[in-house]
Amino acid sequence: MSVKTINELLLDELKDLYSAEKQITKALPKMAKAASSQDLKSAFESHLEETQGHVERLDKIFENLGKSPRGKTCHGMQGLLEEGSEMISESEKGPVRDAGLISAAQRVEHYEMAGYGSVREFASILGQNEIASLLEETLEEEKAADEKLTGIAKKVNPQAVKSKAA
Repeated sequence: MSVKTINELLLDELKDLYSAEKQITKALPKMAKAASSQDLKSAFESHLEETQGHVERLDKIFENLGKSPRGKTCHGMQGLLEEGSEMISESEKGPVRDAGLISAAQRVEHYEMAGYGSVREFASILGQNEIASLLEETLEEEKAADEKLTGIAKKVNPQAVKSKAA
C-alpha cells in the first residue's frame, strides 16, 4: 500500500497495531508459562485479558472506519517477540529468566506506547474523536502495564543478582 495521506497513514498504522496485538495474544500465554514469579505470571495473564480488549477496541475502530484490519504484518513486533522467545530458550526457569522476561515485555510495551500515541494523534488531527478516545484508553493501559512490570522488576532483579552469586 502506498501511503500518501494522513488518512492512509492512520489506517496503515492501525493495521500494524492490530497485527501486533494479535501476535501478543499468542505470546503472552507462553511468557506466563515461562515465568517463575507468581506476580509476573499474574501480570502476563491479566495483560492477556487487556490485550484481548485492545483487539476488540481496534475491531470497533475498523468497523467505524468501514475498513478491514487485515493485510499487514507488524514485523517490529515479530522481532521483539522472537527475541523474547530466544531469551526463554536460552535461560533456565528462575529469577534471571524472569528479569529477562520483564525486559522483553517492557520493550514490547514501549513499542506499543509509541504506536498508540502516534495513531491517537493522527485520529485527533483528523477529527476522529471517538477513535482517538479509544486509542487513548489503550495507551493508558499500556502505560499501566509498563509501570506494573517496573514494580515487579524491583522485586525480581535483586533475586536474579542473588541467584547469580549462588
